[in-house]
Amino acid sequence: MKKFAGLGRFAAATVILSGIAFGSAAQAQEISDEQLKAARAAVAAIGATAQFDNILPGLAERLKAGLIQDSPNYEDVISSTVDAQALALAPRRADLEKEAATNYAKAFTLDELKAIADFYNSPVGKKLLRDGPIASRETNRAADIWAQGIARDLQQKASAELSKVIKVQPVPETAPAANAPAAAPAAKP
Repeated sequence: MKKFAGLGRFAAATVILSGIAFGSAAQAQEISDEQLKAARAAVAAIGATAQFDNILPGLAERLKAGLIQDSPNYEDVISSTVDAQALALAPRRADLEKEAATNYAKAFTLDELKAIADFYNSPVGKKLLRDGPIASRETNRAADIWAQGIARDLQQKASAELSKVIKVQPVPETAPAANAPAAAPAAKP
C-alpha cells in the first residue's frame, strides 16, 4: 500500500514539474515588435478593452460618494482631490492596453493579427461590431422561443406515444383518504 502512495506522489510531482517546465517555455515565447504592433492594431480595431473604459471613473465616483458620506462638509475638496488623483492615474490605462496586446500577440500569429485588424477596420467589420450584439440578442430570444416550442411538442408527442404502452389508471375525483378513521356511529337519543 505504501508503494502505491509513493508512486502517486511521484506521479503528481512529475505532472506539476512538467507543467511548470512547459508553462515557462510558453511564457518565454518572444513577441516581436511587429507582432506587438499588429496586436495593438487588432485590439484597437476590435475594441477589446473598451468595456474597461469606465473602471477608473466608476472607482472615483464610488470613492467620492463614500468619503462625502463620511465628511459631507468637505464635498468640494473631496471631489476635486479624488478627480485630480483619478486624472493622475489615467495614463496607467496604457498598461491594460499593453497587456491586452501581449495576450493577443501570444494567441495569434502576425498574419492573423493583421487579418483581424483589417477585417474589423473594414465597413463590414465595423458593422459587425456595431450590430452583432443586437443580432446575437435577437438570436438568443428566438432560441428561447424555439426551445419552449420544442419542449412542449416533445412532451406532448412522447406522452401520446407512451400512453399507448403505459396504461395509467385515472385517479378518482373523490377517493377516500387511505388512513382516514371510520365515521363514528351516531349517538342514540
